[in-house]
Amino acid sequence: MLTDFLLSHGMGIFVSGWMQLGVAFAVSFLIMMLFGRPFIRAMHAWQKKGQPISENVPESHRIKAGTPTMGGILLVTSILVSSILFMPMHSLVGWVALMSLVMFGAIGFADDYKKVSSQSKKASNGLSRSGRLIAEAVCVIILAYLIDRTMPAYISPMSVALPFKIIVYFGVFYYVFAYFVICGSANATNITDGLDGMLAKLYIPVLLVLVVALYGATRTGFMDTVLFLPAASGLYPVLGAAFGAVLGFLWFNSKPASIFMGDTGSLALGGFMGTVAMLLKSEIIMGIAAGMFVLILLSSFIQTMFFKITRITTGTGRRVFLRAPLHHHFEELGWSETKIVDRFFVLGILFAGLALMLLKFA
Repeated sequence: MLTDFLLSHGMGIFVSGWMQLGVAFAVSFLIMMLFGRPFIRAMHAWQKKGQPISENVPESHRIKAGTPTMGGILLVTSILVSSILFMPMHSLVGWVALMSLVMFGAIGFADDYKKVSSQSKKASNGLSRSGRLIAEAVCVIILAYLIDRTMPAYISPMSVALPFKIIVYFGVFYYVFAYFVICGSANATNITDGLDGMLAKLYIPVLLVLVVALYGATRTGFMDTVLFLPAASGLYPVLGAAFGAVLGFLWFNSKPASIFMGDTGSLALGGFMGTVAMLLKSEIIMGIAAGMFVLILLSSFIQTMFFKITRITTGTGRRVFLRAPLHHHFEELGWSETKIVDRFFVLGILFAGLALMLLKFA
């Protein structure tokens, strides 16, 4: 909106994707800083008791009772406002990315609202598992169709890009692949959001990798491992806005957290991450960069499946980890919350570094 206006009035500098990224970052971060504290007070007044602490987390989390949740509302709003201000209005890729943010944010909001209103400490006190999976599947079908429409004519419809620019036609299985990428990302970020500041700290390195992938996709000769996708330039302000919002949210969410992101934010960021990766045909690279998210999601899956299988075969359910997801296992081992977050952050940076190397040289 504002970019189109400035360009029409001779401000040619705003044609640069990096300029759009920079100003979108600044505005999004500023929104978080200006409205963060008033928003937290408003959530306190509205929710009163805050987010109920689940019975499935370590005992040390009980001190967090009363902390308001749904911080994702402000986070998503800041990304939307900043993106729309500085995104070219004709950019279909930008609108698809923002649509994923809103869709998964809406699912998360419904989940958060049910938790806060019920004040139940049961892990299943939000939306039913089946209802949430169906809602996510509908969102993915819509997003996958639109993502496919953004691809240039020289890329086969409903295809997936593998390393070395190998294009594989998936047909109807393209939607299955999209489900695993987008819903997998959404649920991985959702499960990761269990310690103060951890989701934001692990998300930032992945954003950096996506920005580099975007640069490679919009420049010929810079990166031989990514497809040339000139229309993807509309993602510069969107990624800049996401970067500023997440960094701004970390200001209030660092230990001890003044507010939780909630499913509103974690599902929105995850769905957004998977959607952007598909828009850039960089799903595998994103999966490597998000290695910590993958490990945390796998730990929960392994724990659940192992418990069910051993209960059937032996009559007594057994566990691989002291508690799942992975970060709670280390809490049970006696690690402090700060140590877990910082060490996971270090590992997240290493995964992102590996992804950057593969992005350039694979």
